[in-house]
Amino acid sequence: MLRCKNIFLVFCFLVALKGYNQEDLSSVCRVEDGRIIFTLDLRWSNEHKLKISRQFSLDSTVMANAFSGKLAFTVQGNEWTVKKLNQNSVELSKNLVNAQPGRRITDDVIMVEDAWINFSDPVERQSVPYGINKFTRVEVFQFSNGTARFFLRGYKNAEEVYLSGSFNNWSTSQLPLVKSDSGWSVRLKLKPGKYSYKYIVDGTWMADPFNRQTEDDTYGGNNSVVFCFNYIFVLYGHQDAKNVLVSGSFNDWHEKELKMFRTRLGWIFPMYLREGMHTYKYIVDGQWMTDPSNKIKRPDGSGNFNSYIGIGENIYFRLNGFSKANRVIVAGNFNNWNTEELLMEQITGGWQLPYVLAPGNYEYKFSVDGKWITDPENPALTGSGDFANSVLAVKPNYTFVLDHYPDAETVFVSGSFNGWRTDGYKMDKKDGKWYLSVYLKPGKNLYKFIVDKTWIRDPDNELWENNEVGTGNSILWIKQ
Repeated sequence: MLRCKNIFLVFCFLVALKGYNQEDLSSVCRVEDGRIIFTLDLRWSNEHKLKISRQFSLDSTVMANAFSGKLAFTVQGNEWTVKKLNQNSVELSKNLVNAQPGRRITDDVIMVEDAWINFSDPVERQSVPYGINKFTRVEVFQFSNGTARFFLRGYKNAEEVYLSGSFNNWSTSQLPLVKSDSGWSVRLKLKPGKYSYKYIVDGTWMADPFNRQTEDDTYGGNNSVVFCFNYIFVLYGHQDAKNVLVSGSFNDWHEKELKMFRTRLGWIFPMYLREGMHTYKYIVDGQWMTDPSNKIKRPDGSGNFNSYIGIGENIYFRLNGFSKANRVIVAGNFNNWNTEELLMEQITGGWQLPYVLAPGNYEYKFSVDGKWITDPENPALTGSGDFANSVLAVKPNYTFVLDHYPDAETVFVSGSFNGWRTDGYKMDKKDGKWYLSVYLKPGKNLYKFIVDKTWIRDPDNELWENNEVGTGNSILWIKQ
């Protein structure tokens, strides 16, 4: 019983974390003789069923089976039984003592629930720089104008088929497929990016048999992987060429990977590209060339040029003044500090360059006629002296604030988001407090402040964990 007691405590803890207007725990859920038991009222409205499902993290398929009158059923390898108490109530239960070995403790009780877990938006969806699909039949997946169509060919004898994946929080009942003479299909709205998924055929989970793009599902099997495209490379002409490929910064300039498709007018290649700026060239029968249809070409630092495309919104690097300068460039860790690539344009009052960067924190500098300077309009810095760089946060989602140190000379913040740099990111003082806005990835982030070279935890954040030197680090959780 000790294991059951511990599982039940974990279950209660997870329920408390969810923050719903809670049902009395003891009236719905209890543990007896190695089983977890839920008392369900058959008169509950659909709204109340959904509330209970979310409150106790009961999978929606389990709830549907319990209310349908079934006395026993299996979902994801878990055997459930239903006992009728009276005309209006039943007991739903499962065995905890003989739970499947090798699974996480929380999985023994908690299953995927629609509104709780979100693996993909935006973490998985934008987790790779590019993506291509590897379907064995073209009709099994289509994506156009923001709508994706999944098609499972065959399985004519199946009674029900569902689509579950990172796009619907791995729900087991949210996306039923419609049966036709040749298979099962469903349409849904998706944003460009990467998604993992499986089909559920009469209660059995399976990867897409027509998709060669897979990844480990961490349970001894595989998830299928699909990419919703947002860009099409087009090269007109060259119909006599035998092989045409596209290669760029997104695939580390691999020369033999992305073979384009021949069309009546030339060559095309659809794919997913992550938000940001990408450089590329075409390879026509072994000869590299820039894109003749793209006017944006910049030096590659080796005496040649690359074509450029930006996915997302432009930001503008600006440097005021320096009207007599002949040549101004901007460089940073976003372009490997290439000193020949990003030439700025002189405008009224200074210099300017539009550029596309994905959400994140970046370091940069300007070079004015060969002399490097930090951005005079940006107080956010890292490093010192000749090694100081300006810090740019694109689409910042958190602002660090440090109170209680109005007399400090310098304050930096450093953590897991910037590699725990000892020079950190310099904060700006306003009205006796120190501020810095940054972009933090969803999930757990660790940090500390550096006040006049002394490392401290955040005095206004009670959440922290110990570290290898016993001084502790402050913790931030960023929602997706």
